[in-house]
Amino acid sequence: MLQPKKTKYRKMQKGKMKGNAKRGSQLAFGSFGIKAMEECWITGRQIEAARQAVTRFMKREGQIWIRIFPDKPVTKKPAEVRMGKGKGAPEYFVARVTPGRILFEAEGVSLPIAKEALRLASQKLPIKMKFIMRRDYQEEIIAK
Repeated sequence: MLQPKKTKYRKMQKGKMKGNAKRGSQLAFGSFGIKAMEECWITGRQIEAARQAVTRFMKREGQIWIRIFPDKPVTKKPAEVRMGKGKGAPEYFVARVTPGRILFEAEGVSLPIAKEALRLASQKLPIKMKFIMRRDYQEEIIAK
């Protein structure tokens, strides 16, 4: 599971998520990607499940990049604990995702394989996604 090796502070406030992604909204590494259309918190487990779905479908061909990292701790109190007595212990980590953020990128596979692999990844995540492609992408034709 993805989580930071070390954090400056153990606990963090919830905060607000408003507006669109300022950075991470363009394809940087691969020719194909999935872009978030809504805002949400995505857990490390969800990211890992999506990564596994992509690598299994692509049969470990090509390359994938995960463009988000869960660095925000989410705390939770144990079950059946009375109100008060402070904030709970950190339970898991989330990545904040705003609309327009690229979550996964792929390269080195054909368009139908990349499209299906990233569709499987988007099913593992709790928000609406959009498949995107590099503007100058052209399928390479191998002459035999």
